[in-house]
Amino acid sequence: MSEETPGFEEKPEVPTGATPDDAAEPKAAASSEEEAAAPAGDSGAPSAQETALLAQLDQARTALGERTADLQRLQAEYQNYRRRVERDRIAVKEIAVASLLTELLPTLDDIGRARDHGELVGGFKSVAESLETAAAKMGLQQFGKEGEPFDPTIHEALMHSYAPDVTETTCVAILQPGYRIGERTIRPARVAVAEPQPGAAPKSESAEADAPSDKDTDAPDKG
Repeated sequence: MSEETPGFEEKPEVPTGATPDDAAEPKAAASSEEEAAAPAGDSGAPSAQETALLAQLDQARTALGERTADLQRLQAEYQNYRRRVERDRIAVKEIAVASLLTELLPTLDDIGRARDHGELVGGFKSVAESLETAAAKMGLQQFGKEGEPFDPTIHEALMHSYAPDVTETTCVAILQPGYRIGERTIRPARVAVAEPQPGAAPKSESAEADAPSDKDTDAPDKG
């Protein structure tokens, strides 16, 4: 029997020329492969950084939608403001023109009376016609004619009578012409009106009564 030397431990044989680090390399390689394989199993779940980016993207989209809605609302309000300003501008202009022309109506009435009496001659005629032309360019229109039906919205009756030759209330005389600007009446026409004679039958009925009937025409003469 051989005697064992106390404290002596057998060591694994190491090939000649190899260092202790060479023996540790397989363990390091195995651990690196395990680390690389570990994330591969969790690839389906988003990381914390991706979750944060998605949250920021949703916030950006929400803010963009709100800003877009605000911009559309402001644009609509601006368009309404422009239309309102334009409408007010036109209304103010029409009021100013109507006020000016209303002050000129007595002068235009004098010109009309002078024309009816044959007094519109010489330089006065030229000035009067220039004034009438300027008023017409500003939109002033004269209305009111004899024989037209009476309309209380544009006529003012100053005189009233009955006539057998009218079938409805009719303007038989224009005492003072009316004036309008566009659809706006600035002075009604002052007229004398005539109504049908009370109890008089309409022309159509009286004509039928006076006309001979077919029976009378076809009846033979009696000797």
